[in-house]
Amino acid sequence: MIRYNLKCEHDHSFDSWFQSAVAFEKLLDAGMITCSVCGALGVEKAVMAPQVQAARRKATKPASGPLSAPASPAEQALAEMRKKVEDNSENVGKNFADEARAIHDGDAPERSIYGEAKIEDAKSLVEDGINVTPLPWGNKGKVN
Repeated sequence: MIRYNLKCEHDHSFDSWFQSAVAFEKLLDAGMITCSVCGALGVEKAVMAPQVQAARRKATKPASGPLSAPASPAEQALAEMRKKVEDNSENVGKNFADEARAIHDGDAPERSIYGEAKIEDAKSLVEDGINVTPLPWGNKGKVN
């Protein structure tokens, strides 16, 4: 595994792990590496200082802190946004598309909801003029 510091065309800095340098290049060439802050495709390796340890037994706790803590201000902002959505909206789970349509049609009470939808169902909602927005996080449980 190799970690690269990356930078997008909008000057956002972030880092990511890759299986190898070759794997990074293949993903980059395929347009599968995007900025974790703004989603831009124009990503390149940033200048990095090597991190070499003299011996494994002398290794100390990583300076980046626990993996459960946000690694950057952007990740912190995303965690805060997720908490606000979850605290102020109803999770309708896999019924999101049906519930959003029912709210739009007036068959269900108007309220803020979030949940899961298949891509074709989300496209259908948008095509029918129902405002929906994909959320930039996976479905890993509620944020504390």
